Amino acid sequence: MPDLDGQIERFLGELRRQNVSAHTLRNYASDLGQFMEYFTIRVKPTVEEIDALAVREWLGHLYSQRLTAVSMRRKLAAVRSFFKFLLREGVVGTNVARLVRTPKAPKSLPAVMTAEQTNTLVEGVAADKLERPYPARDLAIFELLYGCGLRVSELVGLNLDDFDFAERWVRVRGKGRKERQVPFGSKAAQALERYLVQRSPARREERVLFLNHRGGRLTDRGARGIVKFYARMITGDSSIHPHSLRHAYATHLLSDGADLRAIQELLGHAQLSTTQKYTQVALNDLLAVYDKAHPKA
Repeated sequence: MPDLDGQIERFLGELRRQNVSAHTLRNYASDLGQFMEYFTIRVKPTVEEIDALAVREWLGHLYSQRLTAVSMRRKLAAVRSFFKFLLREGVVGTNVARLVRTPKAPKSLPAVMTAEQTNTLVEGVAADKLERPYPARDLAIFELLYGCGLRVSELVGLNLDDFDFAERWVRVRGKGRKERQVPFGSKAAQALERYLVQRSPARREERVLFLNHRGGRLTDRGARGIVKFYARMITGDSSIHPHSLRHAYATHLLSDGADLRAIQELLGHAQLSTTQKYTQVALNDLLAVYDKAHPKA
């Protein structure tokens, strides 16, 4: 039977065949690499030699390293997926990682920009006062992130063929390769029209929407860098990232009366409970207004 590192390589190979995103593959490889490193300090074990107690000891080691509960949960999820694969392949008889309790993570609400703050940021990008090489592209990025609530991986994965410019719909490939249709507004349409006139792909047949300086597909890292640059220069807040605009999109829709299930569909959430965190954000905003304005508060 292959030892632990051999089985991990088999699992990563299966993920590649499933065509998971590069970001997901990188996280699995990192988390499982650390898992293997913990168990191979003395001797390389086989997967059959790792039981639930050993997994608990590994979690204890992570705790001693002062990892957050969120990080520990992610790493345990990677190990569970690994053992699920081994169980399906008949290598082990039990998914021992499922026998270990998931560390509790503190409930945290996403920090959300107000509509005024978000508009100030996007309008600052539109003002084009920072002498950037591709201002039209950058504005289209912001208009789609905020106008459609896209994840950064969804944004950079867009192709020209995904757009229906007449009806203003875009096909988005989300997590798990699930597709959804998302509308975009007039501001995004204008930004896209301006960008497409200037778009210069390295190859004429290149169909990707957002290009980097070499004329190829913009990476998620590149998009994050663009958002962070403008956020720092316009608002002075370098903590703003692409997901901040997704949070703002959902929260502002909810605050203006949009149905929660409609927002779930627009965001591509598999479960309504994921979307419901925005109700708490909106409630907190209402309480802040109440505390500030009501004479009996």
